[in-house]
This record gives sequence, structure tokens and C-alpha cells, in this order.
Amino acid sequence: MSRTTPFASPLLLGFDTMEKTLERISKASDGYPPYNIERMRPDRISGEPERLRITLAVAGFSEDELDITTEENQLLIRGRQVDQEERDYLYRGIAARQFQRVFVLADGMQVLGAALKNGLLSVDLIRPEPARMVKKINISVSQ
Repeated sequence: MSRTTPFASPLLLGFDTMEKTLERISKASDGYPPYNIERMRPDRISGEPERLRITLAVAGFSEDELDITTEENQLLIRGRQVDQEERDYLYRGIAARQFQRVFVLADGMQVLGAALKNGLLSVDLIRPEPARMVKKINISVSQ
């Protein structure tokens, strides 16, 4: 039995990479670290583009242990804590942990910056208004 996907329509050309990306992301999410995504209210008078903020709970991670990159319309946020062997724990309830969070960005989305404060990592994004383009395609006639 074959599987039908939303991207299998003959009207959606070139979206096969998007389908693969969505499958990979759905398999990779384990719920850690928790995060919020919020829409920042733009000032309508100034005409600023829409801004979004992703906030991840990364308590225990330092700036050096966090890495934020964009790659092929994906925002990748990684955290790597190194186990400190010289400590002698009587009880250990906080494990050194690694994580990777992937967010798919729409075309044109840009990362403005990131800040780490009180165990929360905030990544600000902007979505500029796309330019409307109409392109005339010439038809060649062969005889």
C-alpha cells in the first residue's frame, strides 16, 4: 500500500525537500528543552515587519555551551554540557544534557539576534513583507 502525502499533488512542484524536512523534524522532537513562540506586537504606524520570539528554557547552560545556526531555511539551536568529573556528588538530580531544537523558517525569515538571561534563551526573528513580483514569460513558437 502506498502512502499519500499532502505534497504528492501534481500542482506542488519542488516541495519534496520540504516534506523530508518536516518528517525529520517530527521524529526529532523529544520535548526538551521546553520553549515558547510569541508574536511581538509591531508598531502599526511605523510599518515595521512582523517579529517573532522563540524562548527556550536552558537553565544550567552557559553562553559557550549554546550554539545557534541557520542552515537551509532551518534554525538549529544546540546545547552541549560537559560533565565535570572533579565534582563529588552526594545526590545528582540535574544531569548534564545535550539537546538540539530545529525550527523550519519560511522563505525570507531572518534571525535578528539572541540573548541569554535568567536561564532563558531568546531568539528574535523578523518576517519582512515579501516583494510582490510578476514576471512575464515569453512563449516561443517553433515551426
